[in-house]
Amino acid sequence: MRIRYGLGLGLTVMIWAATAGGSEPVRIDDRRELFVDNFLVEGLQGGACRVMHRPIPREIVMTFDKPWEGNACGYFTIFQDGNIYRMYYRGCSFTIKDDKLIMSTRRACYAESEDGRYWKRPKLGLFEFEGSKENNIVWAGDGCENFTVFKDENPKCAKEVRYKAVGLRVGPGGFAKATKELLGFVSSDGIHWKLLREEGIIKDGWFDSQNVVFWDKNIGAYRAYYRYFKGFPEGRDIKTATSGDFVNWSKGIPLKHIKKPPAQFYTNVIRSYYRADHIYIGMPGMYKEHSWTSTLEQLPDPKRRRIFSSVAMRYGTAITNAMLMWSRDGVSFERSSDTFIRPGPERVGSWNYGDHWAAWHVVETASGMEGAARELSLYVTESYWPSDRNCVQLRRNTLRLDGFASIHCPIEGGEVVTGSLIFEGERLLLNFATSAYGTIKVEIQDKDGIPIPGFALNECVELYGDTVERGVQWKNGTDVSKLAGQVVKLRFVMADANLYSIKFE
Repeated sequence: MRIRYGLGLGLTVMIWAATAGGSEPVRIDDRRELFVDNFLVEGLQGGACRVMHRPIPREIVMTFDKPWEGNACGYFTIFQDGNIYRMYYRGCSFTIKDDKLIMSTRRACYAESEDGRYWKRPKLGLFEFEGSKENNIVWAGDGCENFTVFKDENPKCAKEVRYKAVGLRVGPGGFAKATKELLGFVSSDGIHWKLLREEGIIKDGWFDSQNVVFWDKNIGAYRAYYRYFKGFPEGRDIKTATSGDFVNWSKGIPLKHIKKPPAQFYTNVIRSYYRADHIYIGMPGMYKEHSWTSTLEQLPDPKRRRIFSSVAMRYGTAITNAMLMWSRDGVSFERSSDTFIRPGPERVGSWNYGDHWAAWHVVETASGMEGAARELSLYVTESYWPSDRNCVQLRRNTLRLDGFASIHCPIEGGEVVTGSLIFEGERLLLNFATSAYGTIKVEIQDKDGIPIPGFALNECVELYGDTVERGVQWKNGTDVSKLAGQVVKLRFVMADANLYSIKFE
């Protein structure tokens, strides 16, 4: 089946995709379904196309200028835990001495926030740095490199190990030897940590990156995503593995990239999307080495780039930013044809190696517009170690809820029809945005595409506005429960509108 694919830049290309339009109906029950892929789409007509959206840059939420944080501060983990937001990150400094890159001892640090915008460093008093324990260091032992934390959602998890983490072992033999093993950690409160065991828990990767683990309710087990090295020319890529107990892990499986523009990935930042946890969203750090040309000389911080390139050319010529990828099985991932988060306008501390890597993962926060719906916040690094600024910053970016992609129709109009599906619920909710001129109308059809009486297009009450949740209404009301469990199709006829997600409830 051929459909239109919009890139959000006035470009539309044609792709072929398997969708719900196959012979077997898709059972969506009461799941929220996003249009980040073509899973539900049987056909698009008129000007309808799928559009990928970029986050909007907001404020700098933290500048990491404490001596224990350093100019190579990175690998951020951010999640909401009850009434607070937790942040974990690596403290580390890179300096050049005698044409060699010197890396300081690593430290795992912690910050917290009540709203996701204003962060503070608690004085924890746990680990000494330069004679003082007045700092926010939560781990300074083996495994603090790339220390990545998650709150365990396994319903059988004991309270004393509710928080877990993985970190790269850095021991005798230097960094190259250390990349072969991930250590496991446990904590009862997310602050006081202990090593799970001396032996590493995952050993079949190349782990000098942010490697992530979480409880995956889709499979009823722990799932890991981690970096491995495929050798040249492919280079850096991602594996996934599973475990029933967080200790014993399956052999890692390389991800399958459905759409594969040439790319190397340092970080992966993959997790189930919390509002539709059957969909895995990743924001991998895409890495590209450039040749030293006059173009590179005109980017910010050319002197410092020269200094770092004297140690290894890629330290001064590589540039990074974040892509977007998604999957429904956790192994086969589709990537956007367009970069998700670009470096942006050239300024001091920008266009660097290690910049614009996304924190793991998105969190929900209040909108900066009073009275508006809540939104997604995602955080990216700026001013990484080759920068003249000499301290890392973390910038918040925002998307609307479910706003990674949408079905868009221009003023001239268009429509999208789903394949056959089965739902459970009493009403159909939409996440959508229109202009003042724009409209959306919905028709429910039988399995053969015939409008069902009472739910035909001419019986639908016209929708317009900008909301993350509004019920569809027909002349006889919103109740669709008599169609639950049956095979149906949905037809959306839209003008100057974007449809982000749907959900039966």
